Amino acid sequence: MGRVWLAEDELLRRPVALKQYLATDAESEDASRAARARALYEARAAAQVSHRGVVRIHDVVREGSLPWIVMEPLSGRTLAETLAGEGLQPIDRVVDLALRLLDALTAVHQAGVVHRDVKPANVQLCDDGRVVLTDFGIACLDDELDLPRDVLEGSPAFISPEQLRGEKPAPASDLFSLGATLYAVLEGRAPFAKTDVWATLTAVVEESPRPSPRAGRLGAVIEGLLAKEAAQRLTADAARAACSSSGPQDSSHPVQRIAAGIEVGKAPGRKGCDCVETQEPVQAAVDRDDLAGGSDTDRPGNQMVGLAACCRTDHQSW
Repeated sequence: MGRVWLAEDELLRRPVALKQYLATDAESEDASRAARARALYEARAAAQVSHRGVVRIHDVVREGSLPWIVMEPLSGRTLAETLAGEGLQPIDRVVDLALRLLDALTAVHQAGVVHRDVKPANVQLCDDGRVVLTDFGIACLDDELDLPRDVLEGSPAFISPEQLRGEKPAPASDLFSLGATLYAVLEGRAPFAKTDVWATLTAVVEESPRPSPRAGRLGAVIEGLLAKEAAQRLTADAARAACSSSGPQDSSHPVQRIAAGIEVGKAPGRKGCDCVETQEPVQAAVDRDDLAGGSDTDRPGNQMVGLAACCRTDHQSW
């Protein structure tokens, strides 16, 4: 668990954000050791990436027995907060968001990192126009972290099927989560979200995503990213080409062919988009729990620490 604070670096005289890792058992040395290890993994993973679409890490320090990550402060709101405040987003904005996140994820994967927790709550929409991927708390590095197969980490509504099957996370896993994120931005809820965790996990592995009446020209991209088998999933390059070449179209047309070569409305076991009136109605209300992934552990704190004074209480949360 962790909290994020907005603080001031008194030596360099610049604002910073501090992520405080909290041990699940404050009295346990094992819990403190685990928190230190996780903080170091997170900082190392994010520090491998140099891209304006990924949060910048400055340092890792210790206060007592627990670690703090020092990183750049980000203005604005998370994507989840934006959706909760503004509602569903127009298709052109979602296409732009998809392209920016694809660029960020490409940089992450080229650095040998898998994020493993792409979701609206971990995307920051900054006031200066940046779209930033945050919270590498459960990320893995190809050459360093051997993940235990008996521990499930991630957000149930956004995790990829192969991770639920115990397979090693890979770049394709993040692309599945991106597909679920784009779907959530358009429809207000994740494509496999159910009333309880186990039903959601089952749906991720076994069920086709709900039809997305608002997806329009992004329908084929989202459908390709949400393929159950990683080998059949759209690559980042194919998804980028599809997004870049898909200009405004008539979304009522039953089949739209785009650069990826996928046909909207022709997925196995689903009706075409000319039959959406027989499917579930459009989800107009934004489900905040779904967009947050169901377990957002990084909440703003309200206490003072010796390392730095928290100068705002309404700071951003990753």
